[in-house]
Amino acid sequence: MEITPEIKDKLFRLQEKYAAMGQDLTAYLDGLLYADYLTYWDYIHLDTLLSLQHPKTSYPDEEIFIMYHQITELYFKLVLHECKQISTNASLTPDFFTTRLKRINAYFTALVSSFDIMVDGMDKEQFLKFRMSLLPASGFQSGQYRMIEIYCTDLIRLVTLSKREELKHASLEEQFENIYWKYGASELSTGKQTLTLQQFIAKYSTQLFQLAQSNVNTNFSALYQQLKQQHNDLASVEEELRKLDLFVNVEWPLSHYKSAVRYLERDPVDIAATGGTNWQKYLPPRFQKRIFYPELWTEEQIEQWGKSWVMNVLKAYRT
Repeated sequence: MEITPEIKDKLFRLQEKYAAMGQDLTAYLDGLLYADYLTYWDYIHLDTLLSLQHPKTSYPDEEIFIMYHQITELYFKLVLHECKQISTNASLTPDFFTTRLKRINAYFTALVSSFDIMVDGMDKEQFLKFRMSLLPASGFQSGQYRMIEIYCTDLIRLVTLSKREELKHASLEEQFENIYWKYGASELSTGKQTLTLQQFIAKYSTQLFQLAQSNVNTNFSALYQQLKQQHNDLASVEEELRKLDLFVNVEWPLSHYKSAVRYLERDPVDIAATGGTNWQKYLPPRFQKRIFYPELWTEEQIEQWGKSWVMNVLKAYRT
């Protein structure tokens, strides 16, 4: 084979690169000679990935339940990958912000559109049985989802609705102490924290608070306000922020609500979700009214937040 000028040039550039790091190019070329070719299954660790499903029961549909939640967490990791790029960009531009928000919204589009796997894709009787082996674990305990929320907005917007106005000027510590999800996993009969919530706080509370501290000026809401002072036209950014607001605070909770109505609603009383979370009050958007970017919505839209979605779901799944 002829050593072309192009190959010589690349070898010379590689030699310069490794010499600058005090490395011997010849040793690296030997490594290429001895190395095996990369395969698809090795690159994505396919065998490991496919071995991560360990059902607790013999009911076949439990495997669907496990895999869907694992897929969800991988999508959340993709979202966080974009969140970090936005929040750490020292020279953030509207174009960069918009492009990364579009990626995030694409991930949530896939998540929301695929949730019918959970709503209709499992046998109801199987679910009501195998779920009892999962206690006190719950999808409520997704730390990545809480991280996404913190990246998206100022912490005050995540304070439980009844305390939001009162704590508007409170310290970050006090706001975090009253974050909404601490009220979403309380025992229905006593109001005390469930073991599900206690476990979650023990594992993630410090990490989540540190993330909130480090993103006071670099969460999406803060960054949007900073860009407003520098640019006249942020229409594209605003459009994507509105989509994100709906995905995280309406569409995604409502997807879970649809599943809860399908599997947990039973006359004369509703069944508690795994972990004992109060899904009837915790999931419907109109009760929590979490809105990341209220300045981008009209008063009427805020007043009716999520109401039409909930009513449509109830109509569809109670008939």
